[in-house]
Parts: sequence; C-alpha cells; structure tokens
Amino acid sequence: MKKLSLTFVLMLAFTLVLAGCNELGGGAEADPEEVSMLTGGTGGTYFPLGGEIAEVMSSNSEKSVSAQASGASVENIQTLQDGDADLAFTQTDIASYAVEGKLMFEDSAADNVQAIGTLYPETIQIVVLKDSDIKSVEDLKGKKVSIGDVGSGTAENAKQILEVHGISTDDIEVQNLPFDESAELLQDGDLDAAFITSGAPTGAIEGLAALKPVRIVPIADDKAKELSEKYPYYAQDTIPSGTYQLEEEVNTVAVLAMLVARKDLSEDAVYNLTKAFFDNVDSIKHAKGEKISAENALNGVGIDLHPGAEKYYKEKGLK
Repeated sequence: MKKLSLTFVLMLAFTLVLAGCNELGGGAEADPEEVSMLTGGTGGTYFPLGGEIAEVMSSNSEKSVSAQASGASVENIQTLQDGDADLAFTQTDIASYAVEGKLMFEDSAADNVQAIGTLYPETIQIVVLKDSDIKSVEDLKGKKVSIGDVGSGTAENAKQILEVHGISTDDIEVQNLPFDESAELLQDGDLDAAFITSGAPTGAIEGLAALKPVRIVPIADDKAKELSEKYPYYAQDTIPSGTYQLEEEVNTVAVLAMLVARKDLSEDAVYNLTKAFFDNVDSIKHAKGEKISAENALNGVGIDLHPGAEKYYKEKGLK
C-alpha cells in the first residue's frame, strides 16, 4: 500500500510539472536580470555602437545589459542559437541564411533566433592604400586580400562580390583578419586590400586614413545590380566624399545591420528592452545613431519578429 501511495504521489507530481511546462509553451521563457549582447570586433561599428545601445537599454529598463566583443554575425547567431547569449548584432543576410538553413548554416539551421529590428546600412568597403594599383574588383586577382574573420558576414559578402566579378577566393591570397588587424597590415604594406562590411565611417579605416591616404574600390552599377538580383538583401550604397578624406564619392553596395534576440527570451523582457532602446534612441552619440529609428526598424528584417518586439511596434502603430 505504501508503495502504491508513493507511486501515486510521484505520478501526480510529474503530471503537475508537465502541465506547468505546457502552459509555458513547452519550457519556461528566460527573463534574465543580466542580459548579454554580442557585437563584433573592436575595430568595427558593432562594438562601440553596441556599447551605447547596451547603456541606453540598461538606463531605461530594469535590466543590466552588457555589450561583448565577438567574431560578429555568423558567430553571434550560433552563440545565440546555443543559448549562450541573449541579444546580438547580425547582418540581415546572415540572419536569413541561419533561419533558412542555407550556406554556412546548411547543417545547423537556427530556430532560436528572432528579430528585434534593423538598424542602419552596412556598407561593403574594399579598402586599399591610395597609391595601390588596385582600381577595380577584378584587380584583386593574385593579391593578398583580407575577407574578414572566418565565418563572418563580411567573408560571405566578399565571396559573393568576387563571384559576380568572375573571381573566386582561389584567385586571391585569402587572409581572414578582423578589421583592426587588416588596417594595421595595410598600413605596414603586408596586405593589398581588405573587405570591411560595417557602417561607414568605420573606426578601423578612419584610423588607417589618419596615417596613410586610402581609397575605396568602387563596385560598378551593373555589377551592383547583378549582385542584388541574385542576392536580394543587397542595395546600392554610396560613401560620400570627405569620408576617410576621399576626394570623390564612391559607389558600392550594402546590407543592413540588425539586432536579434533569443526566441526563448520572454515577451516582456524583449518588449521592455526594445522600448527602452527605440524610445531613447536620440541619446545615441555614435554617427550611426541618426540612421536608427523605430519607424525604419521593420525595413528588410527578413526573419520573424520576436513577440516582444512585435508588441512594441504595434503599440507605436508601426505594424
């Protein structure tokens, strides 16, 4: 009889736990007091901008948000998918690959990542020293070229841009370097060119331009069109004259930077963080801050919104 009673109690307890899990959609949603935000390398835009966004979120919510340097887009998505971070910067193209299980995510589609909103254009900048003989993308053949960190969004951008110009990574001496290291090697003459996908102006290029004159290799309009037809997340972009002391504006292409969250963060947590950020975006001092707004945050998202972010946009009458 005692054994029967004990068995009944255990079964009842298990049933109650199961019922509780079902009410939470199969598992309790995360609502951490300390929120981690993955950004990018210290020489790019993600890291300094992410630090400001984390500060704004912390100051206007009950959360403590900390920005962390990382290998950027691809690594960020993978870390978020594993549940080892809460928020992250990524490119819109990389987020789409992840959710759809394409390219570098072919064997590991991400189902724990949803959007908070897009931020600003991420310009693809092919940087060379001013006196370089590289005048076009085709001139990169046989040159020592950094295409960004292994697995980064920049590396995929580089491969796709080379592709529409009839070039592959087999035609160049590939270097997989973060932006600041690329700038250092360009300065020392140990690198011929570097792909940098980042909001312009980018700190690493500004630092280089302060020491040695630079140029940005243009992407011709017909190639930009061909690229966007094959990969719709690209848009034509222009780097204004005066940026990096450039004498003329340069035509190139861009993707969009986006802030994403773990899908299993609670709706309330993401709602409060989204509201804290976009309602106070005017306090961002970074140059990219003026391009960020709730009104533009749904442009080019490409993946599902987190319910918390969606609630915020609906309240604002934006969705």
